[in-house]
Amino acid sequence: LVAPKSQVSGVKHLLDARRVVIKIGSSLFVDQSSGTLDRAWLAALCSDVSAMRKAGQEVVIVSSGSIALGAGQLGLASDRMRLEESQASAAVGQIQLAHAYQEELGLKDLAAAQVLLTLDDSENRRRYLNAEGTLLTLLSRGAIPVVNENDTVATEEIRYGDNDRLAAHVAQMLSADCLIILSDVDGLYTSDPKADQQARHIPEITDLKHDYWDMAGGPGSAQGTGGMRTKLDAARIALGAGCRVVITSGRVKKPIRELLDGGRATWFMPTSTPKAARKQWIAGTLKPKGALTVDDGAQRALLSGKSLLPAGVLAVEGDFGRGEVVQILGHDGTELGRGLTVYTSSETRSIAGYQSGAINGILGYCRRDEIIHRNDLVLTQDKIGL
Repeated sequence: LVAPKSQVSGVKHLLDARRVVIKIGSSLFVDQSSGTLDRAWLAALCSDVSAMRKAGQEVVIVSSGSIALGAGQLGLASDRMRLEESQASAAVGQIQLAHAYQEELGLKDLAAAQVLLTLDDSENRRRYLNAEGTLLTLLSRGAIPVVNENDTVATEEIRYGDNDRLAAHVAQMLSADCLIILSDVDGLYTSDPKADQQARHIPEITDLKHDYWDMAGGPGSAQGTGGMRTKLDAARIALGAGCRVVITSGRVKKPIRELLDGGRATWFMPTSTPKAARKQWIAGTLKPKGALTVDDGAQRALLSGKSLLPAGVLAVEGDFGRGEVVQILGHDGTELGRGLTVYTSSETRSIAGYQSGAINGILGYCRRDEIIHRNDLVLTQDKIGL
């Protein structure tokens, strides 16, 4: 995508993003009274996504719409449904929604992948890692994951409750650079612009204070529950992961193109990058779950920015699961750094000292060639800087 000369500062924020999550509200492309899909709007949005992919950006779509689509087909009033009716509507509507994305993205030679998540998938470590691995694999193959809450099975206790927060958790999970929230408003105002003609639009926020929730309206207001407040909640989650966030209007065709053309929006800027935020979390772990002692060759490789391979591991201490933080020790016991393990402690003990090509033969599967990837590793010298 090429920004026009009239670009605003937000344009660079988007153009610089390597991995982008786009959240789409159902009101933008589903008629809430009839439950019919606006295919022209969806086709235009998919054109935007195609342009982003051609520019080398990875794109994940978090899309609402399944319940509204299904309710229309089942003859249910979408604003007065019990949980089981919502779940039944989602079961019907999800098929339509997935098929529509498959068709429209397919016309752009892009593969669409349906991914259904619940809150439990981001709270349970094992499910989190499985979801993360699936999404990263899809992105690496050039596919467009289309994520929605798994409403057909989610109970009230394990629901995200809204796709704004779901999108923020997906952005956090994938260390995304930018979260775009397409809404029926073009950003945050000092008060509700529908009720206050003096309301001022806020173009950029670098410090997300509690006052902004007051500006967004209290519970029950036009911008309250399910509205701007949940978008601010989502922004707080994403910012904590180093992901910049933008809220802009989706009430136009090709909303991403509109954003690049200088369309009005509110940008929320983090204080660190996704990579730095992830490494700060790793470095700040007070109680690593175990320790890996490595040989001199592995130590030299780590200090030069390489990943930790099983061949360089001399000993394994502790009982840890996938994705947990462990110490990396030199042969003299000095801490070299910390990192997130790809394999459990028992798996690591089985493959320690072997070449990566032997992993599949030993375990019967191979998640990755390395035990700790360099992106999930913080050296002790780097920890001091953090």
